[in-house]
Amino acid sequence: MQIQLWQIIFLGLLGGVAQWDETNMKLGFRNPVITGLIVGLVMGDVKTGLLVGGTLQLMTLGIGSYGGATIPDYATATIIAGALAISTGQGIDFAIGIGVPTALLLVQLDVLARMSNVFFQHKAEKYADERKYEKIELMNILGLSTWMISRFVPIFICLYFGEGLVQKLLQLSPEWLMGGLKVAGGVLPALGVALLLKYLPVKSYAPYLIIGFFLVAYLNVPMFGVALAGFAVALYQFKKAQSKEVISTSGAAVYTGGADEDE
Repeated sequence: MQIQLWQIIFLGLLGGVAQWDETNMKLGFRNPVITGLIVGLVMGDVKTGLLVGGTLQLMTLGIGSYGGATIPDYATATIIAGALAISTGQGIDFAIGIGVPTALLLVQLDVLARMSNVFFQHKAEKYADERKYEKIELMNILGLSTWMISRFVPIFICLYFGEGLVQKLLQLSPEWLMGGLKVAGGVLPALGVALLLKYLPVKSYAPYLIIGFFLVAYLNVPMFGVALAGFAVALYQFKKAQSKEVISTSGAAVYTGGADEDE
């Protein structure tokens, strides 16, 4: 399947919009599963798009850009890997093999975009001192545009030149580097889950964690089934907490009434 020019442009713009969304509206376009769905719709294979996006989404768990830290860009990687996997018919393994190193290589472009943004922010500070507020807005828009371009350009180049360019880059990369990236790709989902468990109240809900592990490890229950069980438990806990709150409020009301009568 040959990728059409309009598809390349659309997916390139999707990468730019996803980066813009990350710093503004927070609508979720930076989530690989969302970009994977859109890639699947554009390329005509929603199943593969969701598989690629969902797999790379696992690698984002527990990873956050705190304090301006640069992290692997799995959303853009999903666009590139998903489109190439669908167009070549290579499947999910091929997509993940491209997606993980692509996400890590995009870190360097993110750093470059941030560095170029410094110029516009210094200009904005200058215009703030001069009370030129319209130019401050312009500098902020131009600063954001460098981030959007840093996503549009690699997506356009990779999809325009196709699988050959990506494969050539992979072949030129040292074996130790590619091996390390593959190992990292396998470790990252587990690391993401471990980081989440560290900040969640695991001790208070340890029995539910053990039940979930038992369902997956010994009964081979699909993840969707485990998710439904988890949702049911969460809903039960929520209703239980609500009922306690209602009882507490009712008790306070009765006590207050008695005090009024005594008066």
